Amino acid sequence: MNMMRLVPGADTTASALNAERIKLEVISQNIANANVTKVPGGGPYQRKEVMFESIINEAISSGSSGVVNPSSVQVKIETDSKNDGPQIYDPQHPDADETTGYVQMPNVNIHEEMVDMILASRSYEANLAAMKYGRRMATQTLSIGR
Repeated sequence: MNMMRLVPGADTTASALNAERIKLEVISQNIANANVTKVPGGGPYQRKEVMFESIINEAISSGSSGVVNPSSVQVKIETDSKNDGPQIYDPQHPDADETTGYVQMPNVNIHEEMVDMILASRSYEANLAAMKYGRRMATQTLSIGR
């Protein structure tokens, strides 16, 4: 018997766990690149954001009833190119503007990233706890039938 069918919502919770894992990875990339002033495409590193979308919205809007798991979480990663990072005066920096001496920094705010990381890790823990409680309830349900 498939455990995902035995524990209601386990596949949804597993999808949410995966989404939170991806969010934590993106946050760690943002923190790691917080001081990168030049990327291969040119310019400073641009902060990435993770957007969560429920697949159920797509199933309802398209009228499709053949969706395998309509309540799973879909992850979308976008680059925040709307906001510019701060400019720092450092004429000795290799990426400094030759005329003004200012360096365009990435639009990554370490404090915001840390808050997002705490929120994502707490959400991950909550989803993990829901999975454990569901499993415990399923085990107790099976033991009743003995």
